[in-house]
Amino acid sequence: MSKKWMIVLGAALIAGCGTTVDPEQPGASVEDRNAKSIDGADVKRVTPEDNLGTALAAVKQGVLAKRSVFFDYDSYVIKDEYKSLVEAHAKFLVANPRVKMLIQGNADERGSREYNLALGQKRAEALRKMLALLGAREEQIEAVSLGEEKPRCSEGSEACWSQNRRDDMLYTGEF
Repeated sequence: MSKKWMIVLGAALIAGCGTTVDPEQPGASVEDRNAKSIDGADVKRVTPEDNLGTALAAVKQGVLAKRSVFFDYDSYVIKDEYKSLVEAHAKFLVANPRVKMLIQGNADERGSREYNLALGQKRAEALRKMLALLGAREEQIEAVSLGEEKPRCSEGSEACWSQNRRDDMLYTGEF
């Protein structure tokens, strides 16, 4: 008996959720995004580059121009030699809270596709966590894995594979 009541109650709820449309109601107006003025005042389109251009110019020079952290085979531990680089990027993110970073974790071609995607994600997450521990806000940083899909080198040698085991750091406007 309770199943019948549940079915009747469910049907009543579904029927009660319907909406009606007033055919006389006009549609919403469309904004002209190419307008040069609004009510006679000149309008200047503001882009992220206008607001962040000065800060982002800094990442193209000096230590911030270095954007890759390399890993040992089958590892996602950030090596000591990259800690000062990561600290510099963390300081930049702290000083520029509107700037966002995308970390792309990569792996060499050895291993299955699934394994390499998981390893790339662990590498990207390790870097994201280190940046956050150094003061960058978590919402500034996104970590993704590309697995073996974006190699720097395609030869079948250890020297080549070592170039593919990396995290790449991209800033706002680069992704």
